[in-house]
Amino acid sequence: MRIVLDAMGGDYAPEAAVAGGVAAARELGVEVVLVGPQERVQAELAGHDTAGLALPIVHASEVIAMDEHPAMAVRKKKDSSIVVGMRLVRDGGADAFVSAGHTGACMAAGLFVLGRLPGVERAPLATVFPSRTGRPFILTDIGANTDCRPEYLLQFATMAAIYAERVYGLANPRVALLANGEEDTKGDKLVQDTHALLKGTPGLHFVGNVEPKEMLAGGADVVVADGFPGNLTMKTAEAVAEMILGLLREELTASALTKVAAALLRPAFRRVRARMDYSEYGGALLLGLRGAVVIAHGRSNARAITSAVRVAHQAVAQEAVPAIARALAGTPE
Repeated sequence: MRIVLDAMGGDYAPEAAVAGGVAAARELGVEVVLVGPQERVQAELAGHDTAGLALPIVHASEVIAMDEHPAMAVRKKKDSSIVVGMRLVRDGGADAFVSAGHTGACMAAGLFVLGRLPGVERAPLATVFPSRTGRPFILTDIGANTDCRPEYLLQFATMAAIYAERVYGLANPRVALLANGEEDTKGDKLVQDTHALLKGTPGLHFVGNVEPKEMLAGGADVVVADGFPGNLTMKTAEAVAEMILGLLREELTASALTKVAAALLRPAFRRVRARMDYSEYGGALLLGLRGAVVIAHGRSNARAITSAVRVAHQAVAQEAVPAIARALAGTPE
């Protein structure tokens, strides 16, 4: 399996991207194709032990900056690491693409270069979230599409359910709609109309509306939302998690007594941190494209990059994209 990694994507590129790519090649046994300026990527790669690893470099002379307009940058910078990497997947030179770079540019390049699967009207971003039960769930859309229509959210639900079942082994995944209450009448017109549509769709294990607190308690395997509230929910959850961990750190180091208690409880705190750490969950899969595209957090460290490559590896190994294509075309497995 060959996975393309944007070596210039992310706040800490190329250092974190290259380090994460090396670790992924070693841990997963896959070929990681590093795309970026040849000399710069080669110099960074030289600082790692790469013996026995498949880490070819594909030259890309341009980089899309975070402040550039996504569509314009993709059209203008044909030799950017994002566009070159997407072309490799389109032309059969690789199986998946991973980047922690400009999210909008990655989505634009995915649409322009790879294209949507037949029948897909919008391509949503789907990310994995931890729950209190230890069983992960998938939240989509987390920002790729706003001002959605009910039929878009139905497609999101269908694709995410297949992703959950194929990649994470969640049989007959429970699908819920993000809302401000469990009752059928809660939410705005989009939520109410989508609720009725999901409820009446055969083959979809729809369990109704879910509030954020039930979502994090493990009340569903797939949670569907318009990209605007979905993105706010994701960012709020990340911010609250960071705040809680920060407050605990402050309080447990406030005095000699609490420092002793902190030392005794350190293993438990490390386990909690690991369960809440975004770097362990990798990136978000852009559903509905003619190839596997994973977009990682802009501030991804090396471990987060490795996890994002793992998400791409799992999606390819479990044939998530072909399964979604068959489901949307009404073709049986």
